[in-house]
Amino acid sequence: MNFPENVKYSNDHEWIRIEGDTAFVGISDYAQSELGEIVYVDVTTVGETLQAGEVFGSIEAVKTVSDLMMPVSGKILELNADLDATPELVNSDPYGKGWIVKIEITRPDEIDSLLSADQYKQLLGK
Repeated sequence: MNFPENVKYSNDHEWIRIEGDTAFVGISDYAQSELGEIVYVDVTTVGETLQAGEVFGSIEAVKTVSDLMMPVSGKILELNADLDATPELVNSDPYGKGWIVKIEITRPDEIDSLLSADQYKQLLGK
């Protein structure tokens, strides 16, 4: 299982990679492995500003559908268009080509409440 150090993690198994005032958000390697084969990613909140913990979309696997939660407050700038044709990128490259949304962070102070890779591993008991 992969736990990159260059991202922060939420208790809901989303990750965030911060690049200035914007950030990329996806689901962790652990989350994608628990979900199984991803068949569809649904995000209808592009252009909306959401609070940390709010649902920004859903991810559908063969066996279940799960909500996607905002790790920090922000405006949804972009959906990863590659996921329309190849949602399985979330399985094969969750921290790279499988990112889900790009956001503009509106509450940078919330980043401090997220987990480091080591803290996330502890949460999972790894």
